[in-house]
Amino acid sequence: MRSSGSRISSRRTVPVPFDPVRSLAEALASQIGAEIELERPAEAEHGDYATNGALRLAGTRRRPPRELAEEIAAAVAELDAVERAEVAGPGFVNVFLRDEWFVSALEAMLAGEPVGKTGRRIQVEMVSANPTGPIPVSAARNGAYGDAVARLLEAMGHEVEREYYYNDAGAQMDKFRASVEAVRRGEAPPEDGYHGDYLHNLEGDDPVAAMRASIEASLERFRIRIDTWRRQSAIEEHVPEVLAAIDTYEQDGAIWAPTTRFGDDKDRVVVRSDGSCTYFAADIAYVRDKLERGFDTAMYVLGADHHGYVARLRAAAGLLGYDPDRVEVLIYQLVSLTKGGAATKMSKRRGDIVTLDELIDEVGVDAARWYLVNRGPDQAIEIDVDLAAERSQKNPVYYVQYAHARIAGILRNAPDNASNSLLLGGFSLAPEEKELIKRLAELPGVIADAAAKRGPQGIPAYAIRVADDFHRFYHEHRVLESEQESFRLGLCRATQTVIASCLALVGVDAPERM
Repeated sequence: MRSSGSRISSRRTVPVPFDPVRSLAEALASQIGAEIELERPAEAEHGDYATNGALRLAGTRRRPPRELAEEIAAAVAELDAVERAEVAGPGFVNVFLRDEWFVSALEAMLAGEPVGKTGRRIQVEMVSANPTGPIPVSAARNGAYGDAVARLLEAMGHEVEREYYYNDAGAQMDKFRASVEAVRRGEAPPEDGYHGDYLHNLEGDDPVAAMRASIEASLERFRIRIDTWRRQSAIEEHVPEVLAAIDTYEQDGAIWAPTTRFGDDKDRVVVRSDGSCTYFAADIAYVRDKLERGFDTAMYVLGADHHGYVARLRAAAGLLGYDPDRVEVLIYQLVSLTKGGAATKMSKRRGDIVTLDELIDEVGVDAARWYLVNRGPDQAIEIDVDLAAERSQKNPVYYVQYAHARIAGILRNAPDNASNSLLLGGFSLAPEEKELIKRLAELPGVIADAAAKRGPQGIPAYAIRVADDFHRFYHEHRVLESEQESFRLGLCRATQTVIASCLALVGVDAPERM
């Protein structure tokens, strides 16, 4: 069992690779003397990339956008990477790139040189369900979402710790222990206690410790490695000293914390009129515990029913003298399951919930991880269990994994003496090859955007587009024994790496065979 001390585990991370599109944008910006953004046009005839820089600069430069666009196009066309630049509409500039740029971009991807980042220490507290039963699917979404955000932050160069905060004392834990003891005596649990076959499987003197170990095993199976486990009872020991260190006032016989000073909608009671401390008092002590361990950001992952906690947890940091911005709360919506077109509970051990292990048994870890993060956290998720378990290209996770396995098969069959050169040998790139390279080049921006927005759902969506572009390329062009075999093998290797990176970022395996 891991200690409750702070320890960041070593795990393989996906570094953000060199960004050829950003490099191109910087070169264009240097040429015209202003920062610009490049976007991929919807239609190939509008260029490989386009910019609306002239429209944005027209006001500050006091020039007609179209006239300014003509000058930008002329300046951009002087770059070696650019074949030509054309003005379109009221002031857009469409940029057409030479084949050499695509080759150099692919070389940079294959080199695998990551972009240097200035890392911060971030704690992501996730799941944190009381150890009174198996992890339900709702808490499984917490874990899948929190772990994917942690992986994205690690990809951006941050040092991340995953923490689980659990209650080990109090009335609910007493009921749980009493329920287990009753079962061990061959009796029915108390009516207001806990029920389920899982109570029979808990061994050892303390059923709470046994349940916590069972939860850890389920999370490990789900590919979530918790770095630190924090006990609520240990935090509560420090509540008196924490309350003595913050501003409070007395009203109606209770002690209040002035959380409205820091953006909360109302002040909060920390000590009730009967002298007992509230949960918020322990929350303040836990915020101090996190920030005193030196984390730049303390990130909570909470269900939608905890929406009101956002302001009060930030206020807790303010009460302690910390910047409230060091506390970040991520909120996610609920999960429901359907099977055969109808809502399902699917539970054999408990009649009222679906557990994480039951979901994994039904659809597998890969599908469970994918479906729990492929929608934004602000959206409720409905998982079609039949589709998630299906091994066909109608199932998006299978479709993306199949693309990875297909590439692995191509590379296995490549000759041992296949050249690593990307030289085209006098051939021009086909549209499908260019489109695939441009898609692969989006990966750094996709990771950065998903990390900044705490939105891992952008990764599965992007992975599907990569698989789409690869399948179009593969169906149109032979790889092995073609005159461009060397280049196309390099394109396959880069595609495989990008797909594997996407899958790793959401905790899904990248199989070599399917």
